[in-house]
Amino acid sequence: MSSTAIEIQSKRGVWGGGNEPLKASYGKLMMWFFLLSDIFTFTAFLITYGAIRVSYPAYSGEVADFVSSNQHWPIPEMIFDAIPFVHGGHFPLVFVGLMTFILIMSSVTMVLAVEAGHRNDKKDVVKWMLWTLLGGMTFLGCQAWEWTHFIHGTDEGVVMTYVNSFSNIVTETVHGANLLVNEYGPAPFAQLFFFITGFHGFHVTIGVVLLFLAFYQAAVGVYEDRGHYEMVEKIGLYWHFVDLVWVFVFTFFYLI
Repeated sequence: MSSTAIEIQSKRGVWGGGNEPLKASYGKLMMWFFLLSDIFTFTAFLITYGAIRVSYPAYSGEVADFVSSNQHWPIPEMIFDAIPFVHGGHFPLVFVGLMTFILIMSSVTMVLAVEAGHRNDKKDVVKWMLWTLLGGMTFLGCQAWEWTHFIHGTDEGVVMTYVNSFSNIVTETVHGANLLVNEYGPAPFAQLFFFITGFHGFHVTIGVVLLFLAFYQAAVGVYEDRGHYEMVEKIGLYWHFVDLVWVFVFTFFYLI
């Protein structure tokens, strides 16, 4: 092969032709493609939530006098008002706010891990990846508690009239939530809550697995031997996406 051909081939790089688009590697570009498709999915889910939400009337009374009914959409701060180990307290959105803070802070530590990777600083990459991993696991633990509380409900429950699985009209005291009826409001409220927050939680679980693998490989020197920490950066893109999506989920479910 002539020297000119070798020079042309070296300029082509891993793509085998032309420059890398936006100076992004193949792996990072594919991650962006995946995240773009996931954005469409979450957007469709949240649009569906919004359409169903506006199809139900809002509670017209005072917030302090709110009573759950399947005739109107619930007020989020009156539903999500519990925190662990405090029975019977009223702490509107405190726990979910803490969850959100933990997830956002894990995104900050992920940024620090990527920055350390750019410096090829193995020690800092391992340290910040560990903090990010702990943040993701803590968020999942918080979400598991929230789901458990949402499913079991309050001690008092709410008297609801609904159509059961046998197409019979039933009036009874309902505790917690399932896909058919819930003490918090119309059935679609619980259905959408389980589906959308569960779908996001599934993404967080995948992210935690990826974070663990990256943390382990960084700790044993795999990336140091490669001479770069690009895998940490690619996982960081995914983790930031998960955090950003939660901001929209939080806004739709807990603030609107």
